[in-house]
Amino acid sequence: MYNLFMDIIKRLEKEADKNYQKFSSSLLPNVNNVLGVRLPVLRRLAKEIVKEDKFKNFLSEKKHKYMEEYMLKGMLIGLLKEPVGEIINYIRLFVSQIDNWAVCDSFCNSLKFTKNNLEKVWDFLQPYSESSSEYEIRFAYVMLLNYYLIDEYIDKVLCLVDKFKDDRYYAKMSVAWLVSMCYIKYPLKTEQYLKKSKLDNWTYNKSIQKICESFKVEKNIKMKIKKLKR
Repeated sequence: MYNLFMDIIKRLEKEADKNYQKFSSSLLPNVNNVLGVRLPVLRRLAKEIVKEDKFKNFLSEKKHKYMEEYMLKGMLIGLLKEPVGEIINYIRLFVSQIDNWAVCDSFCNSLKFTKNNLEKVWDFLQPYSESSSEYEIRFAYVMLLNYYLIDEYIDKVLCLVDKFKDDRYYAKMSVAWLVSMCYIKYPLKTEQYLKKSKLDNWTYNKSIQKICESFKVEKNIKMKIKKLKR
């Protein structure tokens, strides 16, 4: 009898790259189930699997052997053609399973349906920005980074950023990354925000650092931004 779950594992194991496994593992401390499948391969597999019968049964599973199974599941959710409410239900279930930045960020990047449902997804994201879970917080801010750095939402994004309060590394890094991207797209508005920001010193200074690390910011501008460091 055909077993979709076992077939997915076999496909992933076949595509594993030992060198990439070592590289990925080095970026994911305390994550011990990295198989080493590259993102383009996972995206191709997702497009194949979404055409199969009963693939939604895979989306309902909560525990998996490999990190890449979670990444694949996130990509499959991004390929769903269901009503928005149903997609959000799948997202809600999946977010509770995220336990590292790689799964979080690849998942956010897969949720392209957000572009056509900005208001509904914005409302859905709000509780996550104040979650007790490090990766639920990261999910909210990486989603903002991916889809809400636009004229209609930039003020709301900066307002939400200023309410951020958390001491955990991957949550703080997501906010610093977001602020740096806000600066790249809206430099004047973001600079004004930085001058009155209520962010904790670590996240604030990391935001400055990431702005200055960007190749999209000119050298003379970086010198000016560095002077804002606390």
